[in-house]
Amino acid sequence: MNRRSLLLAAAAVALAPRLARAQGAQITGAGATFPNPLYQKWAEAARAGANLNLNYQSVGSGAGQAQIRNRTVDFGASDAPMTAAQLAENNLLQFPTVLGSLTPIVNIPGIAADQLKLTGELLADIYLGKITKWNDRRLVEANAGLTLPNLAIAPAYRADGSGTTYVWVSYLSAVSPEWKEKVGVGTSVRWPAGTGARGNEGVAGTVRNTRGAIGYVETAYAFQNHLVTTQVRNKAGTFVKPVAETFLAAASNANWAVPNFAADLVDTHGANSWPIVSPTFILLPKNPTDATRALNVMKFFDWAFNHGAALATELDYIPLPKAVQDAIRAAWLAEVKGPDGKAVWG
Repeated sequence: MNRRSLLLAAAAVALAPRLARAQGAQITGAGATFPNPLYQKWAEAARAGANLNLNYQSVGSGAGQAQIRNRTVDFGASDAPMTAAQLAENNLLQFPTVLGSLTPIVNIPGIAADQLKLTGELLADIYLGKITKWNDRRLVEANAGLTLPNLAIAPAYRADGSGTTYVWVSYLSAVSPEWKEKVGVGTSVRWPAGTGARGNEGVAGTVRNTRGAIGYVETAYAFQNHLVTTQVRNKAGTFVKPVAETFLAAASNANWAVPNFAADLVDTHGANSWPIVSPTFILLPKNPTDATRALNVMKFFDWAFNHGAALATELDYIPLPKAVQDAIRAAWLAEVKGPDGKAVWG
């Protein structure tokens, strides 16, 4: 190697750390589709605001849980909270990032967004296969003033393991004893009726392309893609629309004094509460083999808590109360330890 080549090689070695800093620290995550629009926006903003580069793959909550169990990503993401036993078995810390909501979407000729009124019992019976036509007597009675067609109902559901499904069937189980007994709750269930599709995109596409279809997606996704949403009757007996005011009303009833931050906001009390609201969660190893990458994950979400609330609100998510954010930071300090046994955060 000549002198010029040696000088160029030496310059490249000297420059490498500065280039790495300029490019920012790299972190990887995978899982829930529900928060994906927000995580992508946070990632874009954090590249400039925190010098952190997040590569997040929206592959569904089930896949996210599997990948963090196998430690193939720095963090997993799940709309369905893991149980205390699952967290202990896999040495994981669970914490929420934002609250979000689900909404039914429909494709009924002549019906515009938020015109159709549904109850939890009607939704459960549609997905149980007991109500099969849009002009069913019970639907007509709930929708005085609307003309509902003699059209077959085509339910669509998530075919992949999904935290979105977990929240949806948690709601159906809360309002329908028959659903709870026959189908139950899980990220994947045996559906009595309908057609499966992968991801929010698949369910939305099935509903868009099928006359008479009904499905469920995250409200943020429904708004961004101009889907036909519906009103739903809440626990107080009021038909409410999927709007920020009803989401905030539900969030105000959250009880965070539960293990692993697994607050339940499904079918909460409140005259103006939207009935299908839920946190979405991050799964972080308590015993990371790479303490720096774990610290960068916490730095990313700390930045998001401090600077990402406006982005969350713009995308129709509900930011966490400050007290909950502070409790999450305390959990990072207390529970995430590096290979040397010392706290990674703080």
